[in-house]
Amino acid sequence: MKNQITRWNPLRQLEQMQNRLASSWPFDPFANAGKGESVTFAEWSPRVDVIENEKEFLIKAELPEMKREDVNVSVEDGVLTVSGERKLEKEDKGKKFHRIEREYGSFVRSFTLPSGTSGKKITAEFKDGVLKVHLPKDKKALSGKAIEIKAG
Repeated sequence: MKNQITRWNPLRQLEQMQNRLASSWPFDPFANAGKGESVTFAEWSPRVDVIENEKEFLIKAELPEMKREDVNVSVEDGVLTVSGERKLEKEDKGKKFHRIEREYGSFVRSFTLPSGTSGKKITAEFKDGVLKVHLPKDKKALSGKAIEIKAG
């Protein structure tokens, strides 16, 4: 087992707490709404935009320098989950790290599907370090399934 150095940054943890609290307000279409979702703590959390138009909801997640194979997207019981791991570069001979500010490790982000969307028609694509998950608006029932991420 390799030793990893993790720097504690209290400001980052405050920001993560603020983001978690902000996602629970009632006007957020992806809020928990008392559905009993568990809180998951991860080593880092990618930034996410949630966009809505007349046809769909679009979730865009920043995942720089990650590969499609390192990201998982799934839907179960009306909850969309994006998870994965960004690995820290190894120090090679002749290469020293003087500063490491980017976050590495595993992550999990979960979103309650808004009413009027179906887990059956969700698609995902990954290009240039951005994961896009399309949630078409549909009145059909939600179901559990894994979602294939297509390379861009």
